[in-house]
Amino acid sequence: MSNVLVLNATYEPLSVVSIRRAIVLLLKEKAEVVEATHARLRAEHVDLSVPSVIRLVTYVPVPPRLPLPVSRRTVLARDNYTCQYCGAQPGKTQLTIDHVVPRSKGGGTTWDNVVAACAPCNRRKGNRTPDAAGLPLRTVPARPRYLAFVLLSERGRDDSWEKYLDIY
Repeated sequence: MSNVLVLNATYEPLSVVSIRRAIVLLLKEKAEVVEATHARLRAEHVDLSVPSVIRLVTYVPVPPRLPLPVSRRTVLARDNYTCQYCGAQPGKTQLTIDHVVPRSKGGGTTWDNVVAACAPCNRRKGNRTPDAAGLPLRTVPARPRYLAFVLLSERGRDDSWEKYLDIY
């Protein structure tokens, strides 16, 4: 584990930083440890647990809605690299983007109309709606709340982060 989740003073996820950056924030007393691993960092005058989650001491204002483009990368991250029809997690390269309402039937490429789908489910659904194809969606697609989830999905996640990632 070489990354640390940074939370705002309100416990809202802000970003992911390296352990080195997290230690600097802790030593400058700009952050506090929320969760730590069993590993230790030792120096001549300091003995610290390796942090997994830190919280900033002062609140950092975050714009309410940053424009977040609908792209393959962001949709796969929003859906946690999971097929929204069968629940399979075949891997990033094996997933496709599916329009819930097909473009030929007036569906656009918007946050509430695209989902991650494995290739077999996407072929099975074809140019139909999920109801017509008999493939109900596991979750309703929606615009994600935080921009931080994109950062979190690209880097390695720690299991201890899950309770702080209220993305949906």
